[in-house]
Amino acid sequence: MHAPLTLATEPDLTHHGDAEVGAGLVDLAVNVRRAPMPGWLAEPITASLADLAAYPDPAHARAAVAARHGRPPAEVLLTAGAAEGFVLLAQALRGIRRPVVVHPQFTEPEAALRAAGHQVQRVLLDPADDFRLHPDAIPADADLVMIGNPTNPTSVLHPAADLATLARPGRVLVVDEAFADTTAAPGHPGEPESLAARRDLPGLVVVRSLTKTWGLAGLRIGYLLGEAELLHRLAAVQPLWAVSTPALAAATACAGPTAVQAERAIAAQLAADRDHLVTGLSALPGVRVVGRPASAFVLIHRPGADRIRAALRELGWAVRRGDTFPGLGPDWLRIAVRDRACTDAFIKVLAEILEA
Repeated sequence: MHAPLTLATEPDLTHHGDAEVGAGLVDLAVNVRRAPMPGWLAEPITASLADLAAYPDPAHARAAVAARHGRPPAEVLLTAGAAEGFVLLAQALRGIRRPVVVHPQFTEPEAALRAAGHQVQRVLLDPADDFRLHPDAIPADADLVMIGNPTNPTSVLHPAADLATLARPGRVLVVDEAFADTTAAPGHPGEPESLAARRDLPGLVVVRSLTKTWGLAGLRIGYLLGEAELLHRLAAVQPLWAVSTPALAAATACAGPTAVQAERAIAAQLAADRDHLVTGLSALPGVRVVGRPASAFVLIHRPGADRIRAALRELGWAVRRGDTFPGLGPDWLRIAVRDRACTDAFIKVLAEILEA
């Protein structure tokens, strides 16, 4: 049995990658892809601006997202970004007794729970074990479990079969798949290890985001997938017209076959670019890439990483600090995957810092 670990200091759960960036800095801190918006996405968003006098109607977008994942529309709840979904869960599920958050992961799920008055238990995955999930580490009486897959910031992709064992009657299992569309596996036509299409697991809620791959962080669009009755409870605490008309247009477009095909191509290219980054990092003295990264970022361990981050910043590079994630500390950095030219320039600067 793997017992939960504890931390000596309390990390800042409200710190996010956007706080690291600044004028003149090359951004390796934020995991949002920056590329020209394709016409099939830009055109419906632009066209929606003519309809801003009317209140948003989510019906069409909801149906499109449902069709993508093979679910009825009642099992989809559109949100103002994935982060709103965590707030809805925390507010609607006030009757839960033992919420558990598996760390290291995106800190908003725990922050939302704490803001709603919940007493959160952390289960910390072990870096010496490549941050792998052991299902028996989750308390049997936990009635809410939150975990990322692939997990931010570790970039670990947990086996779907392991996650599925955590679902049971009387428990809400929240799987944050905000980066699921960044994953790829040889011979696998879709998103490996995703639970988005699973309708047989009791209490499962899958959180999805459309802001990462398509560069829509400023538009705020995401959605939840789960049992209709549970999503109805979440919708009851959602503000009216929470998702804007342009965001709904984006959701519809991103659910279509053109978008899905493009996502798979982007994920394949990302995998190659990520391998290039990992190869460069692994060749540096004292730098350890933990596990096998599967998403749009890589987590590294290097003693004195907090000082290295400051030195990188002075030389024009922004990376994500690790000490605000429960289970990590000042010797960790998260680095976004970029194209090979950007990666090569970054590795060169980082090597010079380490050699100084």
